[in-house]
Amino acid sequence: MSAMTYPVHLDADLEPGLSRWLWLVKWFLAIPHYVVLVFLWIGFVAASLVAFFAILFTGRYPTSLFEYNVGVLRWSWRVSYYTYAGLGTDRYPPFTLDDVPDYPAHFDVDPPQHLSRGLVLVKWWLLAIPHYAVVGIFAGGGFWALSRTTHDGSGGPGLIGLMVFIAAVVLLFTGRYPRQIFDFVLGMNRWCLRVAAYSALMTDDYPPFRLDMGGHEPGGTTTVAAVAVAPRPAVAEPVAGEPTTPPPTAPAPFQAPPPRRGWTGFQIVSLIIGAVLGLTSLGLFAGAGVLSWATNTQRDSAGYITTHTHTLHTASYALTSDGIDLGDSTDWITAGDVLGTVRIRATASDPRTALFVGVADRASAESYLAGVRHSVVTNWPEGHTHLATVAGNAQPKAPAGADIWAAQTTGTGTQTLTWKPNGGEWVVVVMNSDGHPGVAVDADVGARVPDLGWIAGGLAIAGMVLLIGSALLIAIPAVRASRR
Repeated sequence: MSAMTYPVHLDADLEPGLSRWLWLVKWFLAIPHYVVLVFLWIGFVAASLVAFFAILFTGRYPTSLFEYNVGVLRWSWRVSYYTYAGLGTDRYPPFTLDDVPDYPAHFDVDPPQHLSRGLVLVKWWLLAIPHYAVVGIFAGGGFWALSRTTHDGSGGPGLIGLMVFIAAVVLLFTGRYPRQIFDFVLGMNRWCLRVAAYSALMTDDYPPFRLDMGGHEPGGTTTVAAVAVAPRPAVAEPVAGEPTTPPPTAPAPFQAPPPRRGWTGFQIVSLIIGAVLGLTSLGLFAGAGVLSWATNTQRDSAGYITTHTHTLHTASYALTSDGIDLGDSTDWITAGDVLGTVRIRATASDPRTALFVGVADRASAESYLAGVRHSVVTNWPEGHTHLATVAGNAQPKAPAGADIWAAQTTGTGTQTLTWKPNGGEWVVVVMNSDGHPGVAVDADVGARVPDLGWIAGGLAIAGMVLLIGSALLIAIPAVRASRR
């Protein structure tokens, strides 16, 4: 397919008289655009997801969503051309999704009449892989448009960033942007944007493996300011008896294409908010699913949700947990309200050994073990426990005789401690009952967490409400934009 007929168009003009030094601060000047583009790309992702299913079932890309996504790519291209994917203009980019005819950078995609419902399943990840490799070299670090919300052209060690930097240094010292570099940079950007549009499902035409260099695509540009109409040449009067030749027809004057439907600022904001709400609803649904799975499949016969059993051993006098912060006991809802009853089980590796298991507030536990060598268990929730030994030379008193425990149990065999926690910072201590060093146990921790079902139901309801709101906030502006 020739460049003239490929449906993705990128054009730009190199403005004369570029500032020698302005490029040094364009990253700062473009911050407002970067902030806006973050939100625009959230909407882009949501619109692309809706378009994916629309194409899959109907073979058509919804017009209003198509124009919005083209507008986001167009906006991104203008900002990139102003900053470090081009540096070809000092004119500040306009804040609009629409094409601005007198701005020196343009991007457009021909609206497709029909899209393949089969290709939509594979083209954006499988068929485009060869192009992703090329674009990764050009842009650096990955896909130019879809992997970054505010592309600034630097993108790590990409070839575009490198060539633009060379051009900027030349501009700084000579006041001139090398034309050869400009043509090469525009060709690489054109390749990247073609792949971006193809991966965003905007066309079924596979991007050509060809570097079309220069500010304008071969065969012309997508934006025409004016067309000069040549005067009609004089035609000699026909001579009687001689065949007459019809006079040449003058070219028709340029007719501007009809304006496309557009998006208002309110509609753009509505779509972005809808996208954020949609993503939030997915998170709530995921949370509800996890809680439902936990409460229905992970409880034991006693109703506890329990961790895996960990084997722990230390040559010191005690095993202790890290400080467990349960918040302020005066809070309206405490960790104890959420956890319900907590169960701690420990079984000595030697069945003849009598164990002590106790829970005390952190200050009391540290006072009891002051100067005593013991090991602190960390990373228990992550499943990869780690023992950190605290040095000391003192010998502890028998733990059962200390008046510090909020709950305790002692004896041979499996020791089960149940405890209703409240606010504060707590420490679990496991020792031999006689206080001798060398502690080796298999232990687990569980909690009843009584309200998981209600919490899961609440998350599911909240997710449904947000999903409905998201659908309305996306669908209503899309429908209205398509009617304009």
